[in-house]
Amino acid sequence: MLIHPTINMLRELGLHGMATAFQELDANQKRAASSTENGLRYCSNERPPCVARSVSKPAPGLRSFAMMQIENADFRAARGLDRNLFMTLAGCDWIRKHHSLLVTGPAGVGKSWLACALGHKACREDFSVAYHRVPRLFATLALARGDGRYGRILKSLAKTDLLILDDWGPEKLNDDQRRDLLEIIEDRYERRSTIVTSQVPLDRWWEIIGNPTLADAILDRLVHNAYRIDLIGESMRKQRSPMALETQQSLT
Repeated sequence: MLIHPTINMLRELGLHGMATAFQELDANQKRAASSTENGLRYCSNERPPCVARSVSKPAPGLRSFAMMQIENADFRAARGLDRNLFMTLAGCDWIRKHHSLLVTGPAGVGKSWLACALGHKACREDFSVAYHRVPRLFATLALARGDGRYGRILKSLAKTDLLILDDWGPEKLNDDQRRDLLEIIEDRYERRSTIVTSQVPLDRWWEIIGNPTLADAILDRLVHNAYRIDLIGESMRKQRSPMALETQQSLT
């Protein structure tokens, strides 16, 4: 087993106690008779965050969790990100109080990154976190109606401490999708926390849902007690592309 890469991996996951204990076990000559791998069993007093429960297969949507950490958030980019608000959210008290977060803005300004960074921090605080792109979640639920998994999936979503619904809109929902969304939000209202990211401004979400009655029911529950991050500006992907950097360097 490669010792140093394993220690580095544990530290990247935020498991500093386990990394230190693992290093000490490896260095301790008195325990040379037992393998260092088995020594990990002695570290069970530090419960790992949910993204680390399966090191070889991190939570879907959080596969780049080593970089998606609040410590790496870019506050220099001109996108209207309130540093104080974001760092307050990083404390995770809003999750403990079962509040939600709505993140809106144009493509490429970092909505998904910020949502996953907060999700990663929630994992480090030992909250359970699930990430879903909204179009794929609706597709999964549509298939689940026919194979008996529908109730189990909704139950799993309802129990998750923090649910990240990424890439909401802009297509108008159909009848099944409206009912699915209402079920998800109703199950979680004032019981769990939800992050929703969207390119569509909040005042157009009623239009996306389509049915005025269901729209009122869904958004009243979703917007109530929700924090908001409204981002602006150009795509950060465009700004950081090799061509853009090359152009910038040629001008300096």
